[in-house]
Amino acid sequence: MRVDGIARGMRGAAALLLAAGAAPVLAQDGGPDGANTAWILTSTALVLFMTLPGLALFYGGLVRSKNVLTVLMQCFSIACLVSVLWYALGYSIAFGTANAWFGGFDRAFLGGVAESSQSGTLPETVFLMFQMTFAIITPALIVGGFAERTRFSAVMIFSALWLLLVYAPVAHWVWGGGWLQQMGLLDFAGGTVVHITAGVAALVAALVIGNRNGFGVTAMPPHNMTMTVTGAGMLWVGWFGFNAGSALAANGDAGMAMLVTHLSAAAGALTWLGIEWVRFGKPSALGAVTGLVAGLGTITPASGFVGPAAALVIGTTAGTVCFFATQWLKRVLKIDDSLDVFPVHGVGGILGTLAAGIFASSELGFFSGQGLAAGRGIGAQLLIQACGVAAVGLYTALMTWLLLRVAGALVGLRVSAEEETEGLDVVLHNERGYDL
Repeated sequence: MRVDGIARGMRGAAALLLAAGAAPVLAQDGGPDGANTAWILTSTALVLFMTLPGLALFYGGLVRSKNVLTVLMQCFSIACLVSVLWYALGYSIAFGTANAWFGGFDRAFLGGVAESSQSGTLPETVFLMFQMTFAIITPALIVGGFAERTRFSAVMIFSALWLLLVYAPVAHWVWGGGWLQQMGLLDFAGGTVVHITAGVAALVAALVIGNRNGFGVTAMPPHNMTMTVTGAGMLWVGWFGFNAGSALAANGDAGMAMLVTHLSAAAGALTWLGIEWVRFGKPSALGAVTGLVAGLGTITPASGFVGPAAALVIGTTAGTVCFFATQWLKRVLKIDDSLDVFPVHGVGGILGTLAAGIFASSELGFFSGQGLAAGRGIGAQLLIQACGVAAVGLYTALMTWLLLRVAGALVGLRVSAEEETEGLDVVLHNERGYDL
């Protein structure tokens, strides 16, 4: 009898809560879904957290102390610049409906976007803000390719043009109903849109701007690994919003994307550490965080399509391939991609995009997630993935070279040798990161 009384009491309390509207999470009359909206709002904050302060601290610790404020300033200023440009033109170019190549200007200055506007089960304001955070971090990633030698004015001009003429069109091709999406390219959270574009742009920038003075002769170790490890931890946490948020819903796809993201990150870090331990006799904190980022970037395009076993394979492959790509670029080719953007993000994005075409296939059973759409086999999907990698890589390389030339003609790309020696914090901003 006592148990029956408790049960009746619990049912009564539940009825009162429902009557009071304590759980208004379900979409009604075609309105936004409350649970999905709450998750994407959270994911938006997580992705912005990746840039500020995550990426800023990660990059800031990797440069020399005389340039730490410059890197922090570039990340912060790019976030502000891209936010305004996304409102003005970027969102419209990426997610407008003009044609398969260019979104057009129907959403310029968010025309037609109201509080009641929806994108799927989300308020359109939430969707566009979530996409804005992706647009923010991508040009900020490129900063690592030309760190410690580039004028602030050139960085801002280049970043503005690059967002509108490279990032936004590619986002339209892949996510906005464009030709690569129509072809069937699998890119769940940005292997092509974010990592290949940023990685290729950083490589082109390093080639155009040239190596830092003393590169290959003078040691240029990170000045503050504590700062870098702290930033890497923030990137790891923020990446859950990046990948799991790209499901655009609070569902099983988001859960699986979060799980495989975590496993790939762990596998990438352990693999990089292991290789260092064997080759150099000691594992390093720098190796751990670089392997971590390699694992995160490589799983990104596949995160919504593969299972946990595939994530371990992808993360291990990322840690191995990106490690040797880093060594090859700096020691063999002598290219000063200062903070390893291309060998980590570019190579990782390529690997992950191709891996999505392999491990998403239901033919692999244990490794796959939800399987390929339209019943494609691995070969057919791999061809589509390779086409996406080639198209995005070539377009990004050509446009980046052109935009760097434009920025250079307007304000000059590089500081003088004397200014580089003195340090960009004082030369460009009249400030010091440390005053002890």
